[in-house]
Amino acid sequence: MNRVLVAGVVAALAGAGALADEPPKKRDGPKYEFREEHDPNGIGKFYLGREIAHVMGYQAAGWLERKERAKEEAPEKLIKALDIKGGMVIADVGPGSGYHTFMLAPLVGEKGKVIASDIQQEMLDLIAKKAKDLKVTNVETVKGTPTDPKLPAGKVDLILMVDVYHEFEHPYEMAEKMVEALKPGGRLVFVEFRLEDDKVPIKLVHKMSERQVVKEMVPFAELTHTKTVGTLPWQHVIVFTKKEPKR
Repeated sequence: MNRVLVAGVVAALAGAGALADEPPKKRDGPKYEFREEHDPNGIGKFYLGREIAHVMGYQAAGWLERKERAKEEAPEKLIKALDIKGGMVIADVGPGSGYHTFMLAPLVGEKGKVIASDIQQEMLDLIAKKAKDLKVTNVETVKGTPTDPKLPAGKVDLILMVDVYHEFEHPYEMAEKMVEALKPGGRLVFVEFRLEDDKVPIKLVHKMSERQVVKEMVPFAELTHTKTVGTLPWQHVIVFTKKEPKR
């Protein structure tokens, strides 16, 4: 092998080594847009063609605990579909008054934990009071921000969002933090009122199609859309699973 060829091979190998040492490319950031003309129930901010809805304030917490909710949303079917195991760490992001938080707590047991993360301290106070009154010791409240639910990185088995993702002011940033919080094999679960069904009596910007949810998760290559559950009366349950790291 002549010296020129040897030099070329050495240079190529060195270049390959340099590329191998480079960090993975950072995913493109979100492309939000703002419109003056928009749905009065939305904030005028759009993400991938979808208008973001106003956040439901703590003043409406009573609506979350309405007696009709059991019939309208069939939460027992949702909980069954989640296949909860004892010892799991679950994050209920945007839990409101804790309606689902306290359904999950007995299922994860003493060795498990439910983290209730919300941006409204008033909601967290309601959950903390209820936990104290019921003597529930495996529920932890966490004050999040509009861009970060403040979950422990790589420690969460399942993140549940019931009728809340569509209200995130910064959905991309929130999704990024939630993906970081999941363990490999952990699940990110969207429960959203079906936009595809005109019979669901919910305001338009508070509904999402399965297609839109999947579209908004495309930037996150770590996730796989594993299933969509369609057994609930008004909502669909859209499940993503975090991929195991390559060996």
